[in-house]
Amino acid sequence: MTTVDTETLVDAWQRLLVDPSKSWVLFEHGTCVVLPEPEGDLAAQAAGILGEFGPVHAGSSAGDFGVIEAKDADGWVVTGHHPDVLTYVAPGEPDDRSDLAVGLYGRAKRHRDGTELHVVHVADRRGPSDPDTRA
Repeated sequence: MTTVDTETLVDAWQRLLVDPSKSWVLFEHGTCVVLPEPEGDLAAQAAGILGEFGPVHAGSSAGDFGVIEAKDADGWVVTGHHPDVLTYVAPGEPDDRSDLAVGLYGRAKRHRDGTELHVVHVADRRGPSDPDTRA
């Protein structure tokens, strides 16, 4: 699996997210958890959500995915069974650019992020200063 660097992922998510006032947390393999109701430690809150909704379980809704071609960044966004868990797939990652190949690739990235839970960036939009931090 190709690894996209953290700066590229942060830049992509800053362009992809529709509501810039929402807090979000980025995981190592490109999965973003948007936090519509952020509270406490955002990394821990996002890890709790991704730990539950990231891992793939064959034959269940956890294996489902959708593919959206990104308009504001090259690549795709792969959705899953939680509306606030999204995975970015860069154009150079899958050799096959079909929706099925991209979706399976993004789902595999979400699974890795959901089992490894390694936070690489937190965008805390709760306060007036809007600090972004890298983990």
